[in-house]
Amino acid sequence: MNSQENKIVIHEISKLQTPEELWNPYDWYQDMLVNNPVYYDEQQKVWNVFRYDDVNLVLSDFKIFSSRRKRGVSPVPPVITRVDINSTDPPIQRDIRKLVSSAFTPRSLKEWEPRITTIAKELMKDIQKKNKPDIVEDLAVPLPITVISDLLGTPRQDLHYIKEWSDILFLPNSGVNISEQAERKYRAMSDFNEYLLPIVQYKRQKPGEDIISDLTVAEYEGQRLTDEEVITFSLGLLAAGNETTTNLLANMFYTFLHDQKGIYQEIRSNHNLIPNTIEETLRYRFPITLDRVLTMDYNLFGVPMKKGDVIVTWLGAANNDAGQFPDPHKFDIHRANNNKHLSFGKGPHFCLGAPLARLEAQIALECFVNTFNEIYAIEVFDPALHIHKGTQNLSTLPVGLKMGHNSPT
Repeated sequence: MNSQENKIVIHEISKLQTPEELWNPYDWYQDMLVNNPVYYDEQQKVWNVFRYDDVNLVLSDFKIFSSRRKRGVSPVPPVITRVDINSTDPPIQRDIRKLVSSAFTPRSLKEWEPRITTIAKELMKDIQKKNKPDIVEDLAVPLPITVISDLLGTPRQDLHYIKEWSDILFLPNSGVNISEQAERKYRAMSDFNEYLLPIVQYKRQKPGEDIISDLTVAEYEGQRLTDEEVITFSLGLLAAGNETTTNLLANMFYTFLHDQKGIYQEIRSNHNLIPNTIEETLRYRFPITLDRVLTMDYNLFGVPMKKGDVIVTWLGAANNDAGQFPDPHKFDIHRANNNKHLSFGKGPHFCLGAPLARLEAQIALECFVNTFNEIYAIEVFDPALHIHKGTQNLSTLPVGLKMGHNSPT
């Protein structure tokens, strides 16, 4: 999911507070879907929609529900705002998107597949050496940030800088320390710009086989992209190819350990179930919210709204709508329609990095099941959540593993 799509912290509206409530909001989803499918929050001054059909409509129709306005947007350096693929609507957004989407076509990703596989296998070797392996620290975080860094063409020794900037920039534009948070984002964007500028200038002179090099020769409206525009696009690609995969992998392995413990062995026996397992994870445990603003007065399924009103779409609730997904609170890797989930958005702002996230998860899970015979929880686990990031992100997931002849790692 793109970082520039604004997200809110779930407890601002839901009033869910404990880690358990935040991690398993399904009862609240059900209550809102049945009793308050279109709900106005007086404190936040926003409309909230929960049903699958409503969310699908809001995200699909950019002429009525625009992405141009975001709630609580932090000030950013001018070079970052010059071209923003996520805060514009078609036709401008569609033209800009063409420039960067070529990096995520099936053909392009096929070329990158061997490199991603190599990175995943290297991580498997590192995990085998760990006394106390952790899925988040040892797999879910390093895999996507390493892959997107290689795709962009930035040095691997700088990964810790890129990860630090990424974490700051993807914080939600809400909370009690708005001014302080805005300043942190401004500094992170400025640092990212200062870091990438000499890399872009070098690759303009000596292009390589990476996305930044491709962007330096790309054209928009008959003109080459400026260095600043290449940096802006690179930031968007960093968003598209990083955080989504981290959350997907962490959530998937949590499910293996704590939701449906028999699934891991089922997947080991039949790798053909891996794609459906990925889609079901995206449907089942991905509590994202996206904002839109009305461009005109509108009546949403009997509820009158005014031009300029902000609408928050609850993708996690939509993905648990029984009208679309029968028995929605069951994690079912045999579900026929789980790829209809909305976790990557819908319409012109469908997540640019979705194909990359799917491919990384596919390769990671294949490498994992080929390496480890068994995965098990080593303790009663209370989800340690980064609730400040706007989604319920696991910050740690300790595991026990067995490989080869049932020898524990």
